[in-house]
Amino acid sequence: MAKTSLPLAASFLLLISFSSAVDTSHLFLTVVNNCPFTVWPAIQPNAGHPVLEKGGFALPKYTHRSFNAPTTHWSGRIWARTGCAHYNGKFSCITGDCGNRLECNGLGGAPPASLAQFDLHHGGHHDFSSYGVSLVDGYNVPMTVTPHEGHGVCPVVGCREDLIKTCPAHLQVRSHSGHVVACKSGCEAFHTDELCCRGHYNSPNTCKASSHSLFFKHACPSSFTFAHDSPSLMHDCSSPRELKVIFCH
Repeated sequence: MAKTSLPLAASFLLLISFSSAVDTSHLFLTVVNNCPFTVWPAIQPNAGHPVLEKGGFALPKYTHRSFNAPTTHWSGRIWARTGCAHYNGKFSCITGDCGNRLECNGLGGAPPASLAQFDLHHGGHHDFSSYGVSLVDGYNVPMTVTPHEGHGVCPVVGCREDLIKTCPAHLQVRSHSGHVVACKSGCEAFHTDELCCRGHYNSPNTCKASSHSLFFKHACPSSFTFAHDSPSLMHDCSSPRELKVIFCH
């Protein structure tokens, strides 16, 4: 039976909340799945910071989940896992997998994956929450970060383009069925020190854009595309009430 697709506006109106009780007097994070398929968001804190929401969960299409951010300094990243399934007693994802776990509990994800990066509650009385979207580790779904009720520099950032359709052949990741499911970075594709900004190349003076990173940059100029890309792509928003990560925005 044919499925009727919903227009974008309608899909937002029909978003269903999977949120637990959220204290909206403090900063909270919302993860929105506007993709026409289930994604499995993953959350990894930087060293020394707590794991949020056990590090991962399933999020059906056109639903969202909100949860409180820590009230003190926290930094980390959020990404979407795709094509996840239980098979022979093992959970795994085609993209963004975190060690065959549903709840990543602090583990990072396998590239390529689009990443939202956060540094919350810093800057003293300014109470900055910094955020950005990174394609340094490649791309698997469109994603944006939208702040609400903040002050100062608080733009919507991210990558709305469907780069699965335009990914160069040498960067493509294909599923077992042959469909392109992600787009690798130059580092992931070729593993050279120059493309990975390792060793001699691990400095702002020697780590430069490549033809591979420029593919991502031309499509998504507000996203980080190589390790020492412009720090100005992280935005300091003062006292936002909510930071919303939207997949397939």
